[in-house]
Amino acid sequence: MTSDIVVQNDEIISVGELNKSAKYLLENNFNNVSVVGEISNLSRPSSGHIYFTLKDEEGAIRCAMFKNQNMKLNFSPENGDQCVLKGQVSIYAPRGDYQLIVKTIEPAGAGNLMQQFEKLKNKLENEGLFSLDNKVDIPQSPNHIGIVTSSSTAAFQDIISTVERRAPNSKISLSDATVQGDNAHVSIINALNRIILHNEKNPNDKIDVVILARGGGSIEDLWCFNNEDLAREIFSYPIPTISGVGHEIDFTICDFVCDIRVPTPTASAELVTEFNFKLLDKLDEFKSKINKNIRTFIEDLKRNLDSNRSRLKDPLSLLREKNQYLDNLDLRMQKQQKSIINDKKNQIEKIDSQINFNNPIRKLDLIKNKLIQVTERLHRNINQKIILNKSLVDKLLKNIEILSPLSILDRGYAIVTNSKGEAIKSYEDVSKGETLKTRLNKGSLDVEVIKNEK
Repeated sequence: MTSDIVVQNDEIISVGELNKSAKYLLENNFNNVSVVGEISNLSRPSSGHIYFTLKDEEGAIRCAMFKNQNMKLNFSPENGDQCVLKGQVSIYAPRGDYQLIVKTIEPAGAGNLMQQFEKLKNKLENEGLFSLDNKVDIPQSPNHIGIVTSSSTAAFQDIISTVERRAPNSKISLSDATVQGDNAHVSIINALNRIILHNEKNPNDKIDVVILARGGGSIEDLWCFNNEDLAREIFSYPIPTISGVGHEIDFTICDFVCDIRVPTPTASAELVTEFNFKLLDKLDEFKSKINKNIRTFIEDLKRNLDSNRSRLKDPLSLLREKNQYLDNLDLRMQKQQKSIINDKKNQIEKIDSQINFNNPIRKLDLIKNKLIQVTERLHRNINQKIILNKSLVDKLLKNIEILSPLSILDRGYAIVTNSKGEAIKSYEDVSKGETLKTRLNKGSLDVEVIKNEK
């Protein structure tokens, strides 16, 4: 391709060929360059690509970052951001636009510090410096509080006023340190070591807890608290530590490695004085309860005294009441005696009645009377039965007489039988010349059959 370009120097070529040749040269010679500058004219079309201009005081270059690359970004670049871009210099051949095809974008300045912060944070976390297993408990009621900060900071004054207000008996010692700047972490480490030296020299006045304190600020202002040496010093520190650095939204490496993190310096002072502060409240509460209980006890005694006084009576009045009580008892006893006598009398009458009821003579009389009554009922029933049966017999006799053949014969009819005694019912049952017997109402006749016809 290069030889072709040299040859083309003596020839006339098209604009497209020129742009393609220039694109080839740029892409091969500036394949992976890093450029720092400020983002401007940022646009995000619906395609997902990003187009912007990277500029500084000396120049500007158009940039394009395609969707498959910008999806890997861990932040959203905006106009005005100082960034470090890595990519390939190229030319957009259809228009001849000189541009940078961006592969990665990293924030410069504060953004770069955040990357360093995350990198160190991940490193120390993987080593176990942030593990809860390595944390120690903060003393509930520390007698001697050590503070590592600058004596000129407002944070220090806030801590002093908070401790004096909430736990005036607690002792405060300042181990002065620089809390901002390139070598501030060294000053903080020295301040921590001075506290250890103090405890070695003063075994009866040891510092129980150490507060690292500083007010809020930018990430650059708080950067000394993100130092690796300082973090390792705090991790191995023999005294419980509290991180009260920055404001609630600020986080530093010290926050993670200290035994406990609080959102502000004032909050650290409130934490170490919480027990004493609540203790004072408890004492006031107990005092109020004791006073209230004493007043209640005295009032109860007065009420009992008044009640007992009201129950005390004149002895003569008491004696009269007792006499009246005895009279009432006597009347009740008399009433009960009468009731008992009546009950016994009723019982005797009941027993006498039962004896009379069960007397044998009386029972025999009752049986005799009952037997007479039964005998009379039996005779009466027998007579009735005889009369009924007689009527029935008479009725049956009449029916027999009505149904008897003799009664039929009495009306002029006869019964004709053959020699065998069989009744003749039809002319066909006899033969001419046969002798038949005819039974009449009175007597019978022997007849001969002269003729039989239908």
